Amino acid sequence: MSLRARKIAEKKEEIIRMAIRVLSEKGYYGITMEEIASKLLMTKGTVYYYFKDKQDLLYQSQMMLLGKSLDNMNSIRQQDLPIMDKLKKAMTTHIEYLLTEKSGFESMLKPEQIFSKEQLEVILKRRDDYGKCFDQLIAEGIEANTFYPVDIKVVRNIILGAMNWVIQWYSDSGKKSKTEIAEDITEYLLRILIKTGGD
Repeated sequence: MSLRARKIAEKKEEIIRMAIRVLSEKGYYGITMEEIASKLLMTKGTVYYYFKDKQDLLYQSQMMLLGKSLDNMNSIRQQDLPIMDKLKKAMTTHIEYLLTEKSGFESMLKPEQIFSKEQLEVILKRRDDYGKCFDQLIAEGIEANTFYPVDIKVVRNIILGAMNWVIQWYSDSGKKSKTEIAEDITEYLLRILIKTGGD
């Protein structure tokens, strides 16, 4: 990537992060692109240089978040770790990233209400790819006799559902940090899978 392309990508990501916070406060239907630009202390033209419209801005934000989630997962899967540690790291990383990018992930709760059919297909495909990464880790654990033989898709959905729900109740003003909460939730959820005496 050229220096110019990298600077454009960085500027776009910066706008996305700031815009997500504005959208989370006002709601998707409660604010215009002009108001978003004003809140970001930018001209309308600057925002439109990077994004066609509000839908495109939100769509690109989802692609950024899902892309980073997949990058995180692929990096963990390539590490030389016991399967237990690998899944544990994948889960804690997932939860901490959710809480760090809470505003962005909250806007993903009902994508079918906002995006076009084509955009929705891409988003759902990326979500499915991400879910399959957990499937593969669970399958490896079963094969290694570390995890109980379970219905992988059902257990993956239970685990992801419980982890994703954290953005509905976690508060930065609570007693535990993001890392502590991530570790606690991971420990509880892994009990679904861990065999007694498993490595």
